[in-house]
Amino acid sequence: MGMPELPEVEALAAYLRERAVGHTVDRIEVAAISALKTYDPPVSAVAGSPFLDAGRHGKFLDMSVGDLHLVVHLARAGWLHYREQLSATPLKPSGKGPIALRVRLSDGSGFDLTEAGTQKKLAAYLVRDPAGVPGVARLGPDALAVTREEFEQRLKLRRGQVKGVLTEQEIIAGIGNAYSDEILHAARMSPFAITDRLPAEALDRLYAAMRAELTDAVDRSVGRKAATLKGEKRSGLAVHARTGLPCPVCGDTVREVSFHDSSLQYCPTCQTGGKPLADRRLSRLVR
Repeated sequence: MGMPELPEVEALAAYLRERAVGHTVDRIEVAAISALKTYDPPVSAVAGSPFLDAGRHGKFLDMSVGDLHLVVHLARAGWLHYREQLSATPLKPSGKGPIALRVRLSDGSGFDLTEAGTQKKLAAYLVRDPAGVPGVARLGPDALAVTREEFEQRLKLRRGQVKGVLTEQEIIAGIGNAYSDEILHAARMSPFAITDRLPAEALDRLYAAMRAELTDAVDRSVGRKAATLKGEKRSGLAVHARTGLPCPVCGDTVREVSFHDSSLQYCPTCQTGGKPLADRRLSRLVR
């Protein structure tokens, strides 16, 4: 289902505020050494500290434990699994299974940060200040906090196809592959539209669509258990990951353009004046 984006990370933070705040962290166990990107302070420094808060910076989840922050980027295949009762057996640092990190709480519950697949990209940082995490320091303004004026300025900073620019975290923080498809569909805009050529009216549509799509997704997601979030995300999508299905707005068939490591989905009638976009991978085969 792709990388957790702003709405899912917001919902995970809300779930941790509800479930973990008020407990003490017994310890953090690291199963995949490669996932932990910092060594000072050591993870043992949080033992006995209160779990104070959870929030996010773009797609980074930020957990306040005592005077430290455990900041996690879930990457493409990472997730958080909460367990009401964790096994007492300590995790072994093998890095073989899906579990990267385990946080044990004083009431016997806790959560695992896991990553599916062989590409291990999940990253955890234990820091005194979240701004010490390179990815957080580089973030642009949050997609739900940016003003219309700043949105236009930032989009025009980086001349390029609007789909790609929207997902650059240094430009606007929080949007990934799935929600950029959804935002462009709602804005009736081609993913290949060039940012510095967008007229004011198109930028108005795009800004309004971004706010509406993300706010709606946050509203649907917050308050749900971590285990049900992916299904909720999937059920709310109009075009993303729906290649070959009818567009819920106009009934045209949702199409796809594939790249070497990702793909985008769009509706020709709603977004490209009825014309299918060239699929790089397909056109090579056709020749």
